[in-house]
Amino acid sequence: MEVNSMVPLQKFLRFTRKFFFFGFVVSVIGSLLIGLLILYLRSQPLPPSDIEQTTSIYAEDGQLIDRLFGGQNRTVVELEQIPDHLKQATIAIEDRHFYNHLGFDFKRLGKAVLVDLQHMAKVQGASTISQQLARNLYLTLDKTWERKIKEAILTVQLELNYSKDQLLDLYLNQIYYGHAAYGAQAAAQTYFGKDVSELSLAESAMLAGVPKGPGIYSPYLHLENAKSRQRSVLNAMVEQEYITKEEADLAYAEEIKLVGLVPASEKVIAPYFRDYITQVAKKKYGLSDDQLVHGGLKIYTTLDPVMQQKAEETVAKHIPEDRPLQAALVAMDPQTGAIRAMVGGRDYKESQYNRVFAKRQPGSSFKPFVYLAALENGFTPMTEFKSEPTVFTYGNGQQYTPKNYGNSYANDYITLRTAIAKSDNIYAVKTNMHLGPEQVVETANRIGIHSELQALPSLALGTIPVSPMEMAVGYSTIAAQGEKVEPIAIWKIVDQDGNVLAEEKPKKTRVAEAVPTFLLTDLMLSVFEDGGTGYRVAEQLQRPVAGKTGTTDYDAWLVGFTPQLTLSVWMGYDEGTKMDPVDDSRLTVPLWADFMEQALTDQPPLLFPTPEGVQSVYIDTQNEKLASAHCPTQELVYFAAGTEPLEYCTEHGPADPPAKSPGEGEKKKPFWKRIFNR
Repeated sequence: MEVNSMVPLQKFLRFTRKFFFFGFVVSVIGSLLIGLLILYLRSQPLPPSDIEQTTSIYAEDGQLIDRLFGGQNRTVVELEQIPDHLKQATIAIEDRHFYNHLGFDFKRLGKAVLVDLQHMAKVQGASTISQQLARNLYLTLDKTWERKIKEAILTVQLELNYSKDQLLDLYLNQIYYGHAAYGAQAAAQTYFGKDVSELSLAESAMLAGVPKGPGIYSPYLHLENAKSRQRSVLNAMVEQEYITKEEADLAYAEEIKLVGLVPASEKVIAPYFRDYITQVAKKKYGLSDDQLVHGGLKIYTTLDPVMQQKAEETVAKHIPEDRPLQAALVAMDPQTGAIRAMVGGRDYKESQYNRVFAKRQPGSSFKPFVYLAALENGFTPMTEFKSEPTVFTYGNGQQYTPKNYGNSYANDYITLRTAIAKSDNIYAVKTNMHLGPEQVVETANRIGIHSELQALPSLALGTIPVSPMEMAVGYSTIAAQGEKVEPIAIWKIVDQDGNVLAEEKPKKTRVAEAVPTFLLTDLMLSVFEDGGTGYRVAEQLQRPVAGKTGTTDYDAWLVGFTPQLTLSVWMGYDEGTKMDPVDDSRLTVPLWADFMEQALTDQPPLLFPTPEGVQSVYIDTQNEKLASAHCPTQELVYFAAGTEPLEYCTEHGPADPPAKSPGEGEKKKPFWKRIFNR
C-alpha cells in the first residue's frame, strides 16, 4: 500500500520537473529572442524625421524682423535653455515615471484600462513621452493596430538610441502647443512674447498643460480651461515633490500676461526688405524654398531697425492719404554698401510690389553722372556753357529740343556750379553732347547703373528708366570718392546646426578717382543753398548734404548723401498718372530731408574729407576770377590742383588776397555752413 501511494507523487514530481524545465527552456528562448530583437532594433536606423524649423531673420542689432515657416512655427533650443520648471511640469503631467521606465509605463497603462472600462469609453491616456515622440516624429494619428504596433517598435528604438535627456529634448522641441507653435521656444514666444528660458513657474505650468488639447487649453481660446489645467499641472508637481504647495499656490495666483495673437502680417517690420532678403537668399546663395521655410536658418541682415521705423513713419507722414501716390525709399551706408532701411510702397498690405527696384525716369537726378564724366574729362566747376533755347541735332539729322523748367533761361554763360544748383537742362545736354553720350553711358555703368542706357542727347535729362536702388549705388560711389560698393542686405546665414552657409563682407572697387568725385560732391552741396532746387529745406539740414533733385511728368526724385548715409527717394503713381507739379512733385524734398535728419540724429555732422590733389580758392561770383579782399561777392570753390583760376579780380580794388571768409555780399549760407564757417 505504501509503495503504491508513492506512484502519484513521483508522477507529479516528474511532471513538475518537466514543467519547470520546459518553462526554463521557453524563458531562455524567449529571453534570447527578446535579446536578439533588441539587438536587431538597436542596429536598425530610425526612420528619417524631418523636424520643420522656423527660419528667423534678424536686424543688425539682433532684433527679430520676421519668422518664415510653412505651417509649423518651430525654433529648436538646447535642453539647457529650457527652465527646470517647464521640464518638471511636463514630466509631472505627461509621464511621471519617465526616468524609470523603458518607454512603456505598464502600471499607468493598467490603471488607464480600468478607468476606461469603468466609463465604457477611452477617457484616460497612458502614452509615455517616448510613445508620443514616436507618434509625432514618424507616424500619423490614425488608430489602427498597425500604427500601434509601429509605435511600440519605434518607442523601443527611441529608448535604445537616445538617453532620457535627449528624448525629453526632442519632445519639448517637437510637441504642438497650438496656434502654429511647435516646440517650447515657439510656444513661449506665441503666448508670452519671451524666450523659453525666461518663463516663470506659472507660465511653465500653463504651457505644459496645453499639448493635451491645444483647442481646449489654449489661454487665448479658453482661459478658464487653461487655468484649471494649470492647477492640475501644479498639483502634479507638488505630488512629485518638484515644488511645494506654497509655491504652487503662488504660481496659480500669478497674473498671466499674454502677448496677444497679432496677425503675422502686422508683426513684421520692414516687410519689403523681408521679401528682398528671401529673394537674395534664393537667387544669390541658392537656397531652396524648403530650406527657407522649414530649415531653421538664422539670417543676419544689415537692417537698422530704428532707422527703418523712422523711414516708415516719415513716408506715412509725407505721403497724402487722399490720392494713391506711391513712394520708395532706400538708405545705405556708402562706405560698406549695407542697406539700412527700405520702404517699397505706401502700404504693404495693399501692394507687395517693391518700388525700390521699379525702373522709372530719374529726370535731373541723373545729371551727376553726366557731370562726373565731365569732371573726369577736363571740366572744372567754372566751365561755362550758354543757357538758352537750343536745338540739338544728332544721328541722321534727328533733332532734340529740351527746355528748362518754366522756360527759364539765363540767356548767358553759366558755370557748372550754377548749372547743378539750378538744374539747368540746356547745360546738361550740351555737356552730354560735348563729351559724347557714349562716355556718359560708360561712366554711369561704371559707378553703379546697370540698366541698359541709350546714348542719346536726352540721356542727360534722365529719360532712361532706372531704379531707386541703382541710384543709391551710383550716388554711394560718389560719396565714397570713387570706390563702388556692392549693396549688402545679408551679413550671414547660419543653419540649424550652426554651420555658416553664406557670409558677406564689404566689397570695394575703385571705379573713379577721388578728386573728380569730391569736386562733384562739393558742387552738389549747392543744391541745398540759396537758389538751389532743394534750398527750401536747407534750414532742416543740420549737416553737410550733397544731392540732386529730379522731376518728370510722372516722377519726383531726390537722391543724395552725407559721409555716413546715401538716401534715394522716389515718388509717383503706379499706373501712368501724371503728377501734379505743385501738390505732388514738391513732396519728395521735405520727405528726404526729414528722414535724413532723423536717421542721423545720433550721429555728429561730418564734412566730406578733402583728398590730395584738391585746391580751394575764393572766387568772385560776378566774374569767376580769384576774389580779392575788396570783392563784395565771393565763394569758396574747389578745383583739381592746377586747374584753379590764376587771375585776381581787380574790378573792386587792388588784387589783395582775401584775409577772411566772404563777407556781407555772399549768398545766404545754410545752417551747417554757418556752423563750420564754410
